[in-house]
Amino acid sequence: MPKNRIRGVIFGILMSVTMAYGMEVYNVAWKMGIPTMPGGFSNMTNVVFWDALLEAAYMWIFVFLFSNLWGTRGGAALAEKIVDPERDGAFVQGTVRSCCTVLIMCPTMSLVASILFNVILAGMPVAQLPAIWVGTLIKNFPMALLWNLFAAGPVSRLAFRKLFSRVGMHDQAGEPAMGAGLADGSRLAPEYVEAESRD
Repeated sequence: MPKNRIRGVIFGILMSVTMAYGMEVYNVAWKMGIPTMPGGFSNMTNVVFWDALLEAAYMWIFVFLFSNLWGTRGGAALAEKIVDPERDGAFVQGTVRSCCTVLIMCPTMSLVASILFNVILAGMPVAQLPAIWVGTLIKNFPMALLWNLFAAGPVSRLAFRKLFSRVGMHDQAGEPAMGAGLADGSRLAPEYVEAESRD
């Protein structure tokens, strides 16, 4: 549990929005058939970004909800079985935690998307949901993992540090605020490590 619950919620919102938007860009492009064209994703046009924004405007709420219900906690619990705090540095621990969170959240959000977009909106039979879910998961997992590690995570942490660097170098409890000691990038701030494993 983070020392500051509000900061944990803010970081969770940032991650949810960036994850939802990136995945919606990817899925909207698939819906338009762009990856199947000669040249693949190079055929994308700007309309993809707008359509993805419309879907991400509500999908981030599902991401935030399910990550708080079990995704983040489950990912942290799984990561604890893999990493050794005495052997592994903060970077390795954070990376493993992110991977484990995606391992839980991607099947969850693939199921949500399958129900919402394929069954409810597209009218596909509920009996086909298992196959739709597996197919959606196979399509989404590589992108979810890469987007989390190389885009959503770094962008959210950067935005979070920038936001709280204006608050001051110390919070009310006298603990270093987010951003303190991070100038050289040598370690993760305690708030980030705890926010990632909040319950």
